[in-house]
Amino acid sequence: MLLGLFVLLMIASAYFSGSETGMMRLNRYRLKHLKRTGHTGASRVSKLLETPDRLIGVILIGNNFVNFLAASVATLITILILGEPAPLVTAVVLTLVVLIFAEVTPKTIAALYPEKVAYPSSLLLNILLKILYPVVWIVNFVSNGLVRLLGFKSNIDDSQQQLTPDELRTVVDESSGRVPRRRQGMLLNILDLEKVTVNDILVPKNEIIGLDIEDDIDEILSQIGSAQHTLLPMYKREIDNIIGILHLRSVGKLIQVEKINKATIIQETMEPYFIPESTPLHTQLFNFQSKKLRMAMVVDEYGAVQGLVTLEDILEEIVGEFTTDLAASNKEIHEQGDGIFLIDGSASIRDINRILSWDLDSSSAKTLNGLLTEILQSIPESAVGIELDGYYAEIVQVKDNVIRTVRMWQAGSARVDEAI
Repeated sequence: MLLGLFVLLMIASAYFSGSETGMMRLNRYRLKHLKRTGHTGASRVSKLLETPDRLIGVILIGNNFVNFLAASVATLITILILGEPAPLVTAVVLTLVVLIFAEVTPKTIAALYPEKVAYPSSLLLNILLKILYPVVWIVNFVSNGLVRLLGFKSNIDDSQQQLTPDELRTVVDESSGRVPRRRQGMLLNILDLEKVTVNDILVPKNEIIGLDIEDDIDEILSQIGSAQHTLLPMYKREIDNIIGILHLRSVGKLIQVEKINKATIIQETMEPYFIPESTPLHTQLFNFQSKKLRMAMVVDEYGAVQGLVTLEDILEEIVGEFTTDLAASNKEIHEQGDGIFLIDGSASIRDINRILSWDLDSSSAKTLNGLLTEILQSIPESAVGIELDGYYAEIVQVKDNVIRTVRMWQAGSARVDEAI
């Protein structure tokens, strides 16, 4: 009789121990997802976890009650067997039994399979919480008072349980086994939009392809006919003097004009849209969406044009390159073999890092030419070698005061010693 009662108490203790671990071990975000899909077990557990102090209170009240009762029963069993109390023997044996069968084993199972333990156990916990509510309330009242007395908050702010962008990035990284690699990369790129500004991805001023209104009309029409881009900036003499943006779709209207001149072309241009170079990409993406535009001219703090950025450029930061225009087919990075690459000086450091999985410093300079001239603090001559924190660069060509071509490799590549 007493032995059977002792076994039942150990089962009850194991239930409370496993329930506590299972409830605390649950994935809260999966729990919210299952709750939205109508999962009854997830709904019950979510309700219990809304007041964690009450949940822990009823579990600990039940667990301590059955453990103390089990200790009393174990003492009675010892007296019946030995004829007299044996506190030391009883304490040692009871500790081993409780640890193995009522603590370690159920908690290990609950930690490994929290959903299988938490959802069924929530049925009985709900009933016990209603029955023991007065006791739980008193215990929590005293406990919360002590918590506040020690200088801590007795309730948890929901904002503390929300993920920060860096924590969300870690979650996406850890989900590589369940999310396809391409989609995972897109999610990570979206999170990185906040850290990247338009200055990091803009087309530099000297690489902008546009129409100079001062050119002959025949030359302008020839440039329009051979244009590789849909949107073309129109300027007067210099790119800083932007007149408007010409959409090639609007050029079709000019076919009906008997004689095309510069004035008719200017009439088809749109008002240029200017943005500061420090605008984060995620902000600019929403700006493009709200203004129904696809191109913006990037200016510095003095209003001088630094380059341009398009909606396509931002989308490529998320999904990768998808353009098929001819200009994009000219690669700036050429593999030479044995880990050595021939790189154009105008190549973006971000593109180099992304394509080659390198870690060049992009905090100040945005292009390879800018990075090397910043380190040398002068315009170098060709055949100059530079070490860049684990990377080696050899300047191959300098033209018009700009580094045009660089041979680069990472420390530890096959031909490092030979290249040096």
